[in-house]
Amino acid sequence: MRTIFEPTKGMLPVDTSYCPGCTHGIAHRLIMECVEEKGRLGDTLGVSPIGCSVVAHEFMNIDMCESAHGRAPAVAAGLRRVHPNHLIFTYQGDGDLASIGAAEIIHAANRGEKFTTFFINNAIYGMTGGQMAPTTLIGQKSTTSVEGRKKEVNGMPLRVSELLATIDGAVFVERVALNSPANIRKAKKAVMKALEVQEKGLGFSFVEFLSACPTNWGYQPVDALKWLTENMIPYYPLGNLRCPEEVK
Repeated sequence: MRTIFEPTKGMLPVDTSYCPGCTHGIAHRLIMECVEEKGRLGDTLGVSPIGCSVVAHEFMNIDMCESAHGRAPAVAAGLRRVHPNHLIFTYQGDGDLASIGAAEIIHAANRGEKFTTFFINNAIYGMTGGQMAPTTLIGQKSTTSVEGRKKEVNGMPLRVSELLATIDGAVFVERVALNSPANIRKAKKAVMKALEVQEKGLGFSFVEFLSACPTNWGYQPVDALKWLTENMIPYYPLGNLRCPEEVK
């Protein structure tokens, strides 16, 4: 017999507490696979703020700390100064990063902070009650937009990757999706490149994951992936927005 698959040592051998169909677990595994393959499990630090990501430390087999809502980039910037040779990343949801922590992420990118941010965009606040987020789509219902998001009231959904890609300090920006095996493979490549940018000290790197939230969307898991494909990807197109020559 030969082994054809082994779980990454970057994930702890515990059951997930995420909702059925939630794609946080996929993102966790991709990140930890990349960290393990780089041989950096022993010198990687993760920061997770309030939100569904607040329990990431229960699954990721690295040193992690938690931050106040939206403030993970500030904590990561401090960690970078204390541990200049570690891999450092933040793991943030869209309500956390694009609303409460919008200033934090913009200024971290503008300073060219040499850490990586993994941004989980599921178009809604998750743990805190299913409220409308800056990324909630037009017409999408939430607990605070029961008739659907309206442009004239709430503005258009915020495209965070496009925003950050205009900032010189953000040297790597890519949007991926966790809706199919092919896209998940592409997502892992983006994670690897983002971490390589950090290792080379080139500047701030950012990967946005389009993700499913079946519970707050009100769909079964399979239907949630279909909704992501048909609704999120057309508005949030996949692809690389910025990449330095050194990692292409």
